[in-house]
Amino acid sequence: MRSRIHLAAILVAFGLLPLTAHAAFSGWGASAKIDELGANHADLNTASLDGCPVQSPDGLSLYLASNRPGGRGGLDIWFSTRASTGEPWGEPVNLPEPINSAADDFCPTPLHADGLFFVSRRVVEGVTCGLGDIYLTRRSPVHGWSEPEHLACAPEGPNSALDEQGPSYAQARLYFSRSSGVVPGELYVSRKHGDGFGPAAPIAELNDAGANDIQPNVRKDGRELVFSSNRAGGAGGQDIWSATRASVDGPWSAPVNLGPSVNTALGESRPALSWDALQLLFGRAGPSGTGEGGTGLSDIYLATRDRAQGGGS
Repeated sequence: MRSRIHLAAILVAFGLLPLTAHAAFSGWGASAKIDELGANHADLNTASLDGCPVQSPDGLSLYLASNRPGGRGGLDIWFSTRASTGEPWGEPVNLPEPINSAADDFCPTPLHADGLFFVSRRVVEGVTCGLGDIYLTRRSPVHGWSEPEHLACAPEGPNSALDEQGPSYAQARLYFSRSSGVVPGELYVSRKHGDGFGPAAPIAELNDAGANDIQPNVRKDGRELVFSSNRAGGAGGQDIWSATRASVDGPWSAPVNLGPSVNTALGESRPALSWDALQLLFGRAGPSGTGEGGTGLSDIYLATRDRAQGGGS
């Protein structure tokens, strides 16, 4: 028995066996457009760009980014609600100021206690670090959303001269990517320090030199990560990949492509796990960016999985 356990540990270390953190779940089922599931509102997807989907921890709010008509300008953050997790999603509503601006505001990530991370390309003199920076805002039952707090610039904080995308918070760590139109994306992590976040470090075991690795999202226990990448071995363009680890301080496994139930040649982006990790939301581009075969230029999709028998989170 001891020799078998030792062999399994070696195989995990070399990425030849999945970690037990992943074995708690089945594989992902076939994905479908979220507006075509059940009685969900038809405007969850539109003829515009719709993506960056993510659920709140209680499963009662769905945030997304879209450049649909009715926003403040460019990409805006919208949200849909439902009374219980068994009910359909309602019509998306534009988030008010001070969150949305005339610039692009996208990649929302809700927290407990009504907090919200997001990325904005707004230019604030003396504050802006680069192309798109990470902000944090909180909602008061009395005063509504607070003025967004800009996270510190590198080297002290996570924001840089590049485009930060896909902030995801788990176990006192902020995960995100950096890229630009010229520089391919890489995944980073920044640890929480007091009321802010410290310097960002690249996640070396997940980044693939030359590939565009972007928009990570981490399971609540910090032991599973999904992200978008155009690395070799995918279906074409950006695909959704995942990695797991045995503990929050352990190394990540070799990334695994989520396969044809999730990925296509069209390009998948900004994946997000639900709080129970049984649902995967992501964006998918229309063919050649024309919207043919779909509702719009980019649509929101959903895939689900089950817990493995006897498995936990």
